[in-house]
Amino acid sequence: MRPVTGYVLLWTLLLTACIPAASPAVLSPTPLLVTPNPNATLTPTPFRPAPTAAPAFLTLSPTQTPSLPTLTPINTPPSQPMGVRPHYTFYVNLDYHTHQVAVQQVIQYPNQSGIPLDKLVLSVQPNLWPGCFTLSSLTQNDLPLTATLEGQRMDVALLQPLQPGETVILALGYQLDLPPKKFEGTFGFLGYQLNLTNWYPFVVPYDSRQGWVLHDPWPFGEHLVYDAADFDVYLQLAQGSEDVIIAASSPGVAENGWLHYHLEGARTFVLSASDQFKIAESALGSIPIRSYYFGKQGAGERLASTATQALAIFQSRFGQYPYPSLSIVATESPDGQEFDGLVFLSEEFYEQYQGGIKNNLVSIGVHEVAHQWWFGLVGNDQALEPWLDEALATYSERIFYEYYDLTNWWWGFRVNYFSPAGWVDTNIYDGIAFRPYTNAVYLRGAKFMEALRLRIGDEAFFAFLKDYTSRYARRRATGIDFFAVLHEHTQADISDIVDAYFKNRPCCHPQAPLTLP
Repeated sequence: MRPVTGYVLLWTLLLTACIPAASPAVLSPTPLLVTPNPNATLTPTPFRPAPTAAPAFLTLSPTQTPSLPTLTPINTPPSQPMGVRPHYTFYVNLDYHTHQVAVQQVIQYPNQSGIPLDKLVLSVQPNLWPGCFTLSSLTQNDLPLTATLEGQRMDVALLQPLQPGETVILALGYQLDLPPKKFEGTFGFLGYQLNLTNWYPFVVPYDSRQGWVLHDPWPFGEHLVYDAADFDVYLQLAQGSEDVIIAASSPGVAENGWLHYHLEGARTFVLSASDQFKIAESALGSIPIRSYYFGKQGAGERLASTATQALAIFQSRFGQYPYPSLSIVATESPDGQEFDGLVFLSEEFYEQYQGGIKNNLVSIGVHEVAHQWWFGLVGNDQALEPWLDEALATYSERIFYEYYDLTNWWWGFRVNYFSPAGWVDTNIYDGIAFRPYTNAVYLRGAKFMEALRLRIGDEAFFAFLKDYTSRYARRRATGIDFFAVLHEHTQADISDIVDAYFKNRPCCHPQAPLTLP
């Protein structure tokens, strides 16, 4: 395991106002710089071969003098009932050409842990890049807070214990000086694109057994775990950014000189900006689907149509698509990466595209679309139980291709070519290399799902998937939960299948099913 290192800073920060000035191009307070781990990296998906909504690619004129939307006063946080999600509000000034982002952020966090909390633990992924994250202010109800920041982890001591069912409101001010984007990641800038992914501090989940859930980064796989949350993002562009197009996790609405994005019940909110985007559009009912690309027009258009078809198929098999829009964005990377309402795909897939759907562009594009259900809607611990999203997303490709009578081709191209081996319940820290990990979790995971489907039959299999989705929508599920729901839909003996694919037997664990919020 590669440790996260860094110097620890302890500070008391004052916020003079909870709402930022109308046009703060750059946060000006004296910065408190944190020295992060220069070797830490974010990783992509690891496998390879009201008002009228404005379009998600709306450009906002930087010459406008905006008026700031009104925030709910935060000096008397309300007590809210259990079940309320965290809410994140951002005022973002983005300078596309200097790669700087000034942010004022408000976090409304309801305590659903069942116990008093004397602190919150936040994930701060930008702090893993040297000089990227500069925190200027941190308060609770206009009063200064004490916090420690080391690597990706920020511990925030609250002014008083947060009781179960109560909500605390924090305000942060910070600047991001974005790093060059690494090929294997998504965060940062290229000469023609800027990506904001895992770009803001967020409160990590609290689990009664594990405590605060924040795993160490790893060279491959995803290490972050998220609660579902609601987001309001107000975006301004700096002068000289008239031609910049924004792709986002939800559609943008022009409001008083700001571009306002609203998203509910999501794990993440991400943005991608470029002055060179080409756009292909489609829709499924009221859901706009947009493909943002740089190269071949045919590839960009294919993804727009493929995503539309995939949404229709997956809605019929899994349940309603959970977000108001879907964006598919090309970027320089080896594979794909899922986020809520927006997914990234490797530019190489676009360049390789020769037509049709028998290729990486479509198969991996479909995989990332499936993650809107398996990761976005139904959450899980991606570090310790990655099969719960990756095996299901991979098998969702098979479900897509069966509608085109290409099941045999898909098995050969995506799975059997690699002769996969290994345990499906492998986690990212199990000490195996990238390719064996992928073969075990993704590809053997798909084989497990196929064996399960053949054993219990299509009717029970798809009824199970819909029920599992419905029960754990905007929550987090475990392997025990997966099998508990499955056993309600079949009396078939699957013990031999589980023994063949799992090192541990989550379906037969003597402990009661663990349900995470």
